[in-house]
Amino acid sequence: MMENLKNLEKTAKALSDINRLKILELLASQGGTGPCSSIQDCLNLAQPSVSHHLKILQEAGLIRAEKAGRQYTYTLQPTVFKNFISGISFGMVPVSG
Repeated sequence: MMENLKNLEKTAKALSDINRLKILELLASQGGTGPCSSIQDCLNLAQPSVSHHLKILQEAGLIRAEKAGRQYTYTLQPTVFKNFISGISFGMVPVSG
């Protein structure tokens, strides 16, 4: 139970930054995957800042990195998003409308 809450907390913290949300939105708009260069172009941030945000998303399990030569490609991990939504929904009663 406590481990699940820790995972929820890590994911929530990763999602709490506008730049990280922009990264996720960009990847989603590209079919769930994209190169690092497009992420850097989208954010208009220095490379170290982009790397920092990507690292946090990876540590939370929200994206996966694959290296091909000198280029990294990042892929969304939908299962982590589903688990997060499921986890934050505990105890919630559907609203009838």
